[in-house]
Amino acid sequence: MMEKEKVEAKVKKTIAKVLKKEENEIASDANFIFDLGADSMQSLQLIAGFEEEFDIEMDEDDALEIQNVKDAVEFIGKIVNK
Repeated sequence: MMEKEKVEAKVKKTIAKVLKKEENEIASDANFIFDLGADSMQSLQLIAGFEEEFDIEMDEDDALEIQNVKDAVEFIGKIVNK
């Protein structure tokens, strides 16, 4: 069982790497597009980054529904804790 805090830390680490941001600049409710400036290509890179970081497979259609950090943490948390 992976704790939510650990999932969130790894999500933020991945976002920071893909979007070239500081981890401490990434708020839990930050929207990938509006707050963090991700474009559609970076959104796909985020999905790939999450899959690599957590060693999971994400359904691309479901993954593209994820709009912010909190949603990503919840979505990935469900997968890793199955």
